Amino acid sequence: MKKDIHPKVKEAEFVCACGARMMNETTKNETEVKIDICSVCHPFFTGKQKLVDTAGRVDKFNKRYATAKK
Repeated sequence: MKKDIHPKVKEAEFVCACGARMMNETTKNETEVKIDICSVCHPFFTGKQKLVDTAGRVDKFNKRYATAKK
């Protein structure tokens, strides 16, 4: 392996738009990194995720192409 080609990794505090703060490592030269979304406010992790109803789309497709066969 070549020496001194990898960026330096530093500890930084990540601050989310929702106000949550967490420590992690980064290669940026900042001690505080601002992020838009995190695991505290992401809909997938909070259980507020909206599911897309694909059954309506399938019925619409079948109805459209069933009339074309006739």
